[in-house]
Amino acid sequence: MHSDQPSAFPLPPHLQSLERVRVDREVLQTSLARRVLRRIAHLPLDVVEDGWHPPQAAAGENVLYLKNYRGRFLRSCPGTRRYHCCGYRIVHIGENCPLSCSYCILQAYFQDRTLKVWANQEDLFAELERAFRENPGRRWRLGTGEFTDSLTLEPLTGYSRELVLFLKAFPQACLELKSKVVDLSWMDQAEPGRVLPAWSMNAPAVQAAEEAGSASLEERLRAARTCARAGFRVCLHFDPIIYYPGWEQGYAQTVEMIADHLQPAQVAYISLGSLRFMPELKTHIAANHPEAGYIFEEFITGLDGKQRLLRPLRVAQLRHVAEGLRRAGFQGLYLCMESEEVWQAVFGCSPRHLGGLQRYLLERAFGNVSYC
Repeated sequence: MHSDQPSAFPLPPHLQSLERVRVDREVLQTSLARRVLRRIAHLPLDVVEDGWHPPQAAAGENVLYLKNYRGRFLRSCPGTRRYHCCGYRIVHIGENCPLSCSYCILQAYFQDRTLKVWANQEDLFAELERAFRENPGRRWRLGTGEFTDSLTLEPLTGYSRELVLFLKAFPQACLELKSKVVDLSWMDQAEPGRVLPAWSMNAPAVQAAEEAGSASLEERLRAARTCARAGFRVCLHFDPIIYYPGWEQGYAQTVEMIADHLQPAQVAYISLGSLRFMPELKTHIAANHPEAGYIFEEFITGLDGKQRLLRPLRVAQLRHVAEGLRRAGFQGLYLCMESEEVWQAVFGCSPRHLGGLQRYLLERAFGNVSYC
């Protein structure tokens, strides 16, 4: 233990169960590692050799691992040619999440639940700068919320704040921060139009039952309104939309809440995605969240090998949410990882009519108004 004194740094509830911190020796003196260790100085510290791997048997231990990452930081979204992908680029800052959403794909994607943060942040910045310099005419829609939540560890790491500050020098980049918690500590470093604060949306019953540790919908939308009033355009993500008794009323209620907090012009785009998962995830959900009855609905194996709700069921859900949002005046809607047929059934158009989904979302991200 590197301090006998209790931490005076206030941790949000979703981080209060942390038990210890491990750090690769090579990154022990980085600014990020020093910041984290200062903020949780009351926890036991293990300094490990570079290349240490968390044992799978320790999966239940609440550990934060500050790692010297040697992989690629800038990645393409792991889509498939079989379905339309939004085409955003992932800024890979770490793995796993301290929340406990029953449907989370990370349960099956990673072998352990250790919270990993890439503490060699300067290497990440160097890789991004090379990519920007080598592609001078390209615009980038970036996001950090693919393999972790963008903001759950922000009180400890300040990762998003530092990334926002770094990207100020690169006007060709727009960063989306996607989360299920509320942390606006990055805002004083951000320029509206260059950062898109984003929150996951779901039916209130789904949030309450399936997204343990997350902020309520009301809290997320109040934060979104705060950002919008400061000049930021926000993003909302209905993904996954879950089939359960009473889903029509539940998702309609969420649309009403959105309309109560945000004006359509304050929203850059809204994604809609039906629940889909790798087959092995069902086993994890059944074991970790036995009360999650939605996994026993009518699923088929899609063209990407994932389990998907039967097309008529998911079209009905996607259309229901989309029509509610449009009645409320919201635009910039798109489907996440869906086929041409489903796009036509839900919207009566396809990404081709928008000039391609990736281009369309770039225009929305950078504030070039385009409607569908």
